[in-house]
Amino acid sequence: MAFAAILNEIPLVAWLLLFANVFWAIAYDTEYAMVDREDDLKIGIKSSAICFGKYDVQAVLLCYALMFIILAYVGIHLGFTSYYYVGLLAAFLLVFQQYALIKKRLKTDCFKAFLKNTWIGLAILLGIVAELIVKHPF
Repeated sequence: MAFAAILNEIPLVAWLLLFANVFWAIAYDTEYAMVDREDDLKIGIKSSAICFGKYDVQAVLLCYALMFIILAYVGIHLGFTSYYYVGLLAAFLLVFQQYALIKKRLKTDCFKAFLKNTWIGLAILLGIVAELIVKHPF
């Protein structure tokens, strides 16, 4: 909305950010759905964890990978420097921590992984903020 309001168009970078966000949402929503899988099956809800079945962990990791690929491309497209990529690297390392939590599919650990997505968002945000401060100091 902001891109359209300010630029009167929706540039490629806006679409890329949308797709990165969608992949991130699928990843963390699937982690949450892994907690409720049995209940969802009982009441007939078709969650992402049910849709992905035994490949749920791989689907989560694939979605995170696609998110990072897109965000890296956005950084290249916008000419971002290492400050941005340090934030992405921190977020990437947090995904490894989440993988350790979800790989056994234990409900409590999957819920912990879901909750840790705030840290992924914070790492990415801090990388963006650092990049912007360096490029546009006060």
